[in-house]
Amino acid sequence: MNTGIGDSFQKETKYIRGKIPVSGRLWEPPPRTDKSYPECPRISLPPPRGQNGPGLWETILRRRSIRNFSAQPISLDQLSQLLWATQGITHQGRGYFFRAAPSAGALYPVETYLVINRVASLEAGIYHYQVGLHQLAQIKMGDFSRGIAAAALNQEMAAAAAVVFCWTGIFARSKWKYGQRAYRYIYLDAGHIAQNLALAAVGLGLGSCQVAALYDDEVNHLLGVDGQKESILYLSVVGHPYP
Repeated sequence: MNTGIGDSFQKETKYIRGKIPVSGRLWEPPPRTDKSYPECPRISLPPPRGQNGPGLWETILRRRSIRNFSAQPISLDQLSQLLWATQGITHQGRGYFFRAAPSAGALYPVETYLVINRVASLEAGIYHYQVGLHQLAQIKMGDFSRGIAAAALNQEMAAAAAVVFCWTGIFARSKWKYGQRAYRYIYLDAGHIAQNLALAAVGLGLGSCQVAALYDDEVNHLLGVDGQKESILYLSVVGHPYP
């Protein structure tokens, strides 16, 4: 059988009893777990709800990948709830900020960007979620629906959706502790976040579809990240299902 880079990566990042390597750079201060855009305008989001939602088992039962969306915008309240459910702060204690989705070593390498197509009271454009403040930073204004659809292997649902969640990884955050094995954990973190979004969308009467088929460099360029220190991992499209 021919082997490739994926096979080599899986082999070289294994943990073997008695041979776990000393990884990372723990003698250095840990990296920040959030990214800031201080030069960008900020939009405060409505407070998220933590009670009186649908039951968990019912939500799991109803989850489906939705690829057809109506032109109806989602509300700012709905967007706020989705962001909180994916990466929002759920608890503070002992000097830590606990988030809605788990992260290896509580290093939180995943950042959330949004391509806003149709959200009530928000201009179309590209935004970044400021986790600690529960705010959005406006990065670029304009209609990027065709750009994100083209970058998602020309999947029309990215243009039709009300919003596209774009998750990037800042690799140094996890490599500080885990070295090369960090890449395994970063992709797992993105999966945890995406599943939270899928279930939260169902709970709000919305649909979502998770998208890994994308042109990495094109999405990175759209978001304004370098593709090396920080790069796209995963997308999810969200909107009102087409009736």
